[in-house]
Amino acid sequence: MNSTAAGQQNADLVWDLHTLNQHQRAMDFVKQFENRLCVFSGSVKQLYTNYSIFFPEEADRQMVILPDPYAFHDTFSHLNAGAVQSTGLHVIPGNLIGKQGLYLVISHKNKNVRSVPIPFQEGMRQILRRSNSEDPFLPVLMKGDLREFNDKLPCLHLNRLRLSELKSLSSLEREGIRTVITDKLMALYQESTALNLA
Repeated sequence: MNSTAAGQQNADLVWDLHTLNQHQRAMDFVKQFENRLCVFSGSVKQLYTNYSIFFPEEADRQMVILPDPYAFHDTFSHLNAGAVQSTGLHVIPGNLIGKQGLYLVISHKNKNVRSVPIPFQEGMRQILRRSNSEDPFLPVLMKGDLREFNDKLPCLHLNRLRLSELKSLSSLEREGIRTVITDKLMALYQESTALNLA
């Protein structure tokens, strides 16, 4: 599927990267999370858990999310957009703060409030600890979440999918969503621990 076809089907899967100053760095950064963080499209109310990230040569500074057409069961449908909420939580490269690896930091609207970055592995550990609670923290990506932190280096903003807001889905479907997001988070956590992603 080319980028034009993807855009005609679902504009939420074509991300514009023109606002990013460090284009190549942003591409390298987001590829670390390919198929590890699920992608939500509000326009078609779907969650993609099995996809590839593609940067078409014919489209300047675009990134396309390509769901696996042979794994339709890995796409969850009928998710209302109101179930996905912005968190202000960002994954940032450690060299933004003079460190190695990845970090999680909350960006406050009040610029006078400073957040303390925590190592990515520790943040993932805390998120995974809540995965079996009644209100788990289930991070997902949306169009626009690849951005630059403080106009410097690329980062990823994380949204949160609230299972309690998916009232049109059965408990079995909600449990399936929780399981697949948690399994991917666990794999990302294990990989980041082993490779010390930066």
